[in-house]
Amino acid sequence: MKRMFVCAMSALLLVATSWANDKEEKDEDRLKNAGTVLTEILNIPEDIPQDLLDKAECVVVFPSVLKAAFVVGGSYGRGVMTCRTGDNFSGAWGAPSMMALEGGSVGLQIGGQATDFVLLVMNDRGANGILSSKVKLGADASVAAGPVGRNASAETDASMRAEILSYSRARGLFAGISLEGSTIRPDNDGNKRIYGKKISAKEIVIAQETHVPPAAEGLISTLNEKAPKHRAS
Repeated sequence: MKRMFVCAMSALLLVATSWANDKEEKDEDRLKNAGTVLTEILNIPEDIPQDLLDKAECVVVFPSVLKAAFVVGGSYGRGVMTCRTGDNFSGAWGAPSMMALEGGSVGLQIGGQATDFVLLVMNDRGANGILSSKVKLGADASVAAGPVGRNASAETDASMRAEILSYSRARGLFAGISLEGSTIRPDNDGNKRIYGKKISAKEIVIAQETHVPPAAEGLISTLNEKAPKHRAS
């Protein structure tokens, strides 16, 4: 009986370890996919205006969010958020926090295919709000569909007032889209798996001593190449 109990416990431990490793691999894949998505978007002709990217303090990427996640109401897309380091977000792009996007708007349902979302966080209030707790877009933080076109004028009322500008890519089409009614929050479990300890999103993103995980190097190098200097509004 004792031997059977030990074998059963060993089997359970093996299953738990395998499950934890699988979750960690998915988190690493999410970091890699976020880098791939952002690189692809920033390499197309009609993408995010350069002056907006230069002014952004943080960037959030949600790769391959499925329509079904928003239909059932309790599911969500997962992604990453990275901010510029240093005082007043003036430095290079730093280590990312895992994030979760919870659907609340039928506007998110684009054709039934996986949709990539990119959000630019334009000021301190928006950045600190998202890093601290769950934020409802349109209520806790102002959000607007971002203008598209590398050389397009970004001096519109919406882009000048909004704390967050949002974009989507589905079926090869890239466009600004409103995510009003959705919520963004830190994925604390994902952060614990990636960084190997319990650590808050704010500690990861703001603390300059946090090392960039290898899986996130593509994302960070793309941002440091495409928007190396912060040009405050």
